[in-house]
Order: sequence, then C-alpha cells, then structure tokens
Amino acid sequence: MNELWDSSYVVPPVPAAAAGVAWLRSSVARFSEGDDHVRRRASVERVLSTVDPGALRRAGEPVAVLAEALGLPRSVASDVAVVASCYQPHVDVTVEADEAVARLVAACGGAWDEGTANLMGGRGPAAGAPRGLLGGVEPPVPVTRRVAPDGSVVEVDLGEAWFGGGRHACPGRAHALALVEGARAFHRMHDGFLVLPNAWDFASAAAFVRAGFGAVGTTSLGVAVAHGLPDAAGAARAETVALARVLVRLPVPVTVDVEAGFGGDVRALAAELWELGVAGVNVEDGRGSGLAEPADHARIVRAFKEAAPGLFVNARVDTHWLGVDRASTLTRARTYVDAGADGVFIPGLAEESGIAAAVAALDVPLNTLPSLPTATLRDLGVRRVSTGSLPFRAALAAAVDTARAVRSGTPTPTDLPTYPETQSLSTS
Repeated sequence: MNELWDSSYVVPPVPAAAAGVAWLRSSVARFSEGDDHVRRRASVERVLSTVDPGALRRAGEPVAVLAEALGLPRSVASDVAVVASCYQPHVDVTVEADEAVARLVAACGGAWDEGTANLMGGRGPAAGAPRGLLGGVEPPVPVTRRVAPDGSVVEVDLGEAWFGGGRHACPGRAHALALVEGARAFHRMHDGFLVLPNAWDFASAAAFVRAGFGAVGTTSLGVAVAHGLPDAAGAARAETVALARVLVRLPVPVTVDVEAGFGGDVRALAAELWELGVAGVNVEDGRGSGLAEPADHARIVRAFKEAAPGLFVNARVDTHWLGVDRASTLTRARTYVDAGADGVFIPGLAEESGIAAAVAALDVPLNTLPSLPTATLRDLGVRRVSTGSLPFRAALAAAVDTARAVRSGTPTPTDLPTYPETQSLSTS
C-alpha cells in the first residue's frame, strides 16, 4: 500500500500516440508522471470543479449522468464502456475501442489535444468505481499497478484505499460516491414504506409528482392501451421507452413496467433504460394466460442486473394474478431473488396470511397492489404498494362520466385542475 505514496514507485509508462486508445493513454493524468502529471491532473480537477456532486445524485448509468452534467450527450456512455474495457496499458486495444475514442473526441469538440483527453478522463470517476459498487464489488477497483525502482511491475491492493492514494488518488471521489448515491436512491426508498403511483403519460406522472409522491412508475396496461395496443403482448416496447425518455425529466426516480421484457435482447433494453436515467423496472413471469418456466424468467432477471447493476429489478410473480399454479409462488420468488431481483411483486395476493408468509420467506422488499387497506399492508411487512392500472382506469371512467354529463345536461365536476394548472404540468 505504501507504493501509492512513495514517489519512487511510478505508473507504468505509455508511449506517445496520435490517435485511438493509445493517444488517450498517453495524454491523460492517470498514466503520466512529473510535470505532465501535474498539468493534466489540474485539467481534470478544473473539469470536475464545474460539476456539483449534489447534481449527480440521480438515477441512471453513472457515465451518462456525469456526461450530461458536463454538457455532453448521455449516449457517450456506451462508447466510454467500450474504451474502459481496454483502457489499462497492459490490456490489448480493440478496433472497436479505437473507433469509440474517435467518436468521443468528436462529442467533446473534435480536438485531439490534452484538454479533450482529460475532459474524457474526467469521466473516469463515473466508469469503473460506481459500476463496481453498484454491483456489490468491494473494493470496486481491486488493484492498481506501479513500477518499482528496480523496474519490476507490482500490483497494489486497493482494499484499504478504494480510490487510490498519493499524487494519483482519484480526483473525483466525491463525484463517484454521489453517482452511486443517486443510483441507489430508489433502492433506499424501499427501506421504509413506498406507495408508488403508476402513470401512463407525462401529464399523469407530473401530476403525481406535484401531489407529493416521491417516485413514479408506469402501468403497462395504460401505456399500451393509450396507444391502441394490447397489454402483456410485447407490443409496446417503443412506446414504453419513448415515455421513459420524457419521464426521466421529472425530479423523482422513475421505474418502468417492461412486461416480460418485450422479447428480443433484454440486455440492450436494460442498458438503454439505465442510460436514459430510469431507476428501476418491473418484469413479469406471466406469458399470456400461463407462466414462464422459473429458470427462463430468472435468466431475464439476471440479464437486467448484469447489463444495468444499478436498476432496481422488481420481479413480478403472476401466479395469483392469473390464478395459475399458486403453490409455486414462493419458489418462483426465491428463484428470481437468487438471480438478482431487488424486490418481488405479487399482484393479486390479497389474503393476510399469504402476504405475511411471503414477507417472511423473502429477504427483499415485497410489493403488492392495494388489495388491503394501506395500513394493514404496512403492518404485514409489505414495503411497496403499487397502484397498477387503477388510476388509468379511474381516469377513463371519470372522463366518460364527464362526457355523459355534458350530453345529458347534468352538472359536470367542478373540482378539476384549471387549464393553466394543467398546462403547467408540461414543465414540471
């Protein structure tokens, strides 16, 4: 560990280069010493000084969150991940990584100079460490390398210095920890008792936020039917992602109902939602009128967690909802927890004894619909109550009743939001 503070131990040297990952390595503070290191580190510190760590306490892929704070597109996150895979000098560089560096340089203004390299390097605090911490890896970066005075390369254990030490200590420690805190905020809401309203468009979500709800979910029925599509048929992927893209503008965590994953590449879906800034997903094991094999659904749960470790993955067990194989409920739930689920949702579970048994059997938060009084559910140990499609269906009923009142000449509701109040939801 003393090697971090001993100036006779230096970072492995890298040769000068004009492009690609080799250029990036040769231009950043991390792989330099002496005057070059001092100058380049100061450049990174200037970049990070423009970002208040408090502004980074938001859900989503850490690189994307930091990039947005730096005025760059969130989409650079995927290229940063490619470059990070071979950033270290002892790792072979891929063609894909060199191409990703070129795209990142273009996104940062197009100049292949130290300023650009260290702007890119300033996103380092959002790459390995937060992702490792979100995935439960401690320390998030286990070792670093130094060259000893005799020329030998030594590996330094970072078990007691997670962010390094000495002149090469990570300058973005506060930013990295803030990114992790933001990504974990929705998870922490389940430490207490969370009532989660489910929206079907931006206005309904913004109205819930205005009413004081600290997080918002989506309803797959509401999103699908509002677009003329069937629910639970995998038909509303594009509409769900498009809604997520605007809901993340809200100042609260957003979790998205992705039905059974919409088929196709669920890893890509997970990565896309996490990059957008989504805090969680709800993924169900119902398949039409039947159920998926538990092992098959567990693979979907695992894919979400591996592709986006910071997402709160709520595994929905549809045995009670569909009235199928109810005896398998807890076995299924435990299988999904073993696959990485952060919570379990059992819609249709309405008996106090069954709810208590589920709470006792699971070491993750149990989510139900409001099948019993809220106080009763809280007392039974339920940690999250989702409204599901109830508000959407209630809104449809109220809209039809209002139209009927106009047709019949009877009084219409008077306790409605005004036009200006409703219009203002678009900027909430």
